[in-house]
Amino acid sequence: MPQYDYTTIDEYIAKFPPDRQTVMQQVRETIKKAAPTAEERISWGMPTFWQKRNVVHFAMNKNHLGFYPGGEAIPHFADRLADYKTTKGTIQLPLSKPMPLELIADITKWQVKNVASE
Repeated sequence: MPQYDYTTIDEYIAKFPPDRQTVMQQVRETIKKAAPTAEERISWGMPTFWQKRNVVHFAMNKNHLGFYPGGEAIPHFADRLADYKTTKGTIQLPLSKPMPLELIADITKWQVKNVASE
């Protein structure tokens, strides 16, 4: 397993310039409100919200914030994701546009329901 020089989401966010820290804090707060009982942790080197299993992850990249809700969420929200680059379990949210916080919240809430029903 790779070693990281951070063990908390706070430490992860602190590694970035202030403008990116602001974006990540907004995303983090949005996820926390949508998944209030989820535990924060670092998993796969990324900020993760965990509740019986990983609910969602996010990570800062050069030109986008990667949001990782898992493979089931992408087709479920396909109509709302048409303007974003997606892969099987990843959504690229460009830093050149406002963060779609409502979409992030809705996907997170949907993921929480799925985890709870497992």
